[in-house]
Amino acid sequence: MKTAKQNYQIIKELESKAIENQLIDNEEAVFLSNLNDTDTFDLIASANRIREKFKGNKISLCSIVNAKSGRCPEDCIFCSQSNHFKTNIDEYPLIKSEEMVQKANEALNHGAQKFGIVTSGRRISTEQELNEICKTIKKLKEDGKIHRCASLGMLGRDQLIKLKESGLEEYHHNLETARSYFPKVCTTHDYEEDVETVKTAKSIGLRTCCGGIFGLGESPEQRIELAFTLRELDVDSVPINFLHPIKGTGTENLPPLKPLEILKIIAIYRFLLPAKDIKIAGGREHNLRDFQSMIFAAGANSTMVGNYLTTKGRAYQDDLQMIKDMGLEPVSNGFKV
Repeated sequence: MKTAKQNYQIIKELESKAIENQLIDNEEAVFLSNLNDTDTFDLIASANRIREKFKGNKISLCSIVNAKSGRCPEDCIFCSQSNHFKTNIDEYPLIKSEEMVQKANEALNHGAQKFGIVTSGRRISTEQELNEICKTIKKLKEDGKIHRCASLGMLGRDQLIKLKESGLEEYHHNLETARSYFPKVCTTHDYEEDVETVKTAKSIGLRTCCGGIFGLGESPEQRIELAFTLRELDVDSVPINFLHPIKGTGTENLPPLKPLEILKIIAIYRFLLPAKDIKIAGGREHNLRDFQSMIFAAGANSTMVGNYLTTKGRAYQDDLQMIKDMGLEPVSNGFKV
């Protein structure tokens, strides 16, 4: 067993390696994962310096609209929108373009730089749905005020090209967990289908936003496995979610992750993906509580603001104040907030 001083020295060496944008290997990542709570604060301090090197003091804010809710045939164990579980969420078909645009403008007025259109289901199912979303993206492009993203499931190349031609800039599609753990999370489609969706989006020139959700029972090693897959795919943005158990789902009785464990995950991802955008998304408020502002010290340079898909976020102004209190600045969207 290494002493605290030895651990600190290794953390510093790996920090220097990450700052030079050199690849940290699996053995080194496992070492970071095995650090105790006391050493985790040294890890966080190093991750903060890596973030500052690549991202400065700017924090990107992202907001989403749940444009089509529920009735999903997939059996992802954590998801309140799955038909396989009985939950009390609102279910509705695709909302109209005008409502999506309104939600985007609300996000803008509250300081968000990016806006994502999210739909439930394996993929958007009709040409009519695709056309309505393309109509929305065209309008947002014409307005020219917000970064345009969408999360519409496992789309094919032609559909993604149509979205890109309409003005889509980024496509979001999570892998959710490590390849080795995925069969315990979802059985209704194969992991490689998700990987192929990300590869296709990237191949046509879209930015890719791809991450996962932690606290599903996966091991620390599997969290690292996911990070290496994301590094191999060379995704642009990595959304990190933490389980917020919903009654009726397959994860309703899982214990929450501890705040320091969450901060360690964020820090390790900054070490492994030093130049990428690391975005903290669902489960932040539920799991981190008073530690929420520490996500930036742990290496994140982006966060979601406003509500999530089926759970509530907190007031925009609280998050903007949190960023200010940390001595950081939100990326400007041209609007005064």
